[in-house]
Amino acid sequence: MDPELNQEQATTADETRATTGLVMCGGEGTRLRPAVGDTEKPLVKVGGEPMIDRVVSALQASSLTTVAAAVSPATPETAAHLAEVDGVECITTAGEGYVADLGEAVAQLKTPTVTVAADLPLVTAGHVDRAAATAGGDSLSVCVPAALTAALGVSAETTTEADGEPVVPTGLNVVGDGAGRTVVWVDDRLAFNINRPDDRRAVERWLDRTDQTKL
Repeated sequence: MDPELNQEQATTADETRATTGLVMCGGEGTRLRPAVGDTEKPLVKVGGEPMIDRVVSALQASSLTTVAAAVSPATPETAAHLAEVDGVECITTAGEGYVADLGEAVAQLKTPTVTVAADLPLVTAGHVDRAAATAGGDSLSVCVPAALTAALGVSAETTTEADGEPVVPTGLNVVGDGAGRTVVWVDDRLAFNINRPDDRRAVERWLDRTDQTKL
């Protein structure tokens, strides 16, 4: 194959790859509230650290050059918290639901944009970079097998199918200018989408086990 053609394809991929990250943190978090009271969902701690801080750290440690956060009237304390974090641009949305808020926020950013839900506390910079590289200029939805969430004791709020198998969206996506597609990654960290009290207990158990294996 022509090496010059390979170089041209690589350059094109680099030009279309996402450089912007958006953390979605404007939801009301009503399903988690029985365990956390009035604490806004993004500020709920996992492993001793607010979930929003974990996600922002992953985005900032990735290859992305711009990090934004979509807040809403339901998360004023989260907005105030993020105002103290260097390098994060807050975008206030109407709070009319995840999809509507996502569209409102992305319209103010450069696409393709890597989007991460604030309740995906174990996401890493590696996950973010892998999603950006896999998507190129297209849209991408990252899922995990439904069997994995069940094995970990995590609730599956939404399920779909990929290659005939049930899968669960992770909250890690890319909004691009091209066609959308779904990928399925088998990764415990991406399975922990914290929506309910049992999910929080499950992730803390997983973190405890992981810490024990390092001793």
